[in-house]
Amino acid sequence: MIENLNKIFDSRIRLGIMSALMVNAAINFNELKELLNITDGNLASHLKTLEENDFVKIHKGFIGKKTNTTYSVTKAGEKAFKTHLTALEKMIGSIK
Repeated sequence: MIENLNKIFDSRIRLGIMSALMVNAAINFNELKELLNITDGNLASHLKTLEENDFVKIHKGFIGKKTNTTYSVTKAGEKAFKTHLTALEKMIGSIK
């Protein structure tokens, strides 16, 4: 009864990234890093996986002269994550 669970969301960090992006229109790298309490490299590798699967969009810009990279969830990412959460809910419901 584990159909529709997405392997990509098995990671606690990717689950956290997607959860944050589902409730925020966009969030920047440092905010995500602080929220999840992880290193730059760790966050970057998980974001890369999500981007490669078309679940996350990257927006690079500037605030003054400082670069600012923000992330947002794609339509495909939103659909995949909702499907994953529904599958988790069904799995948990079947345990009761």
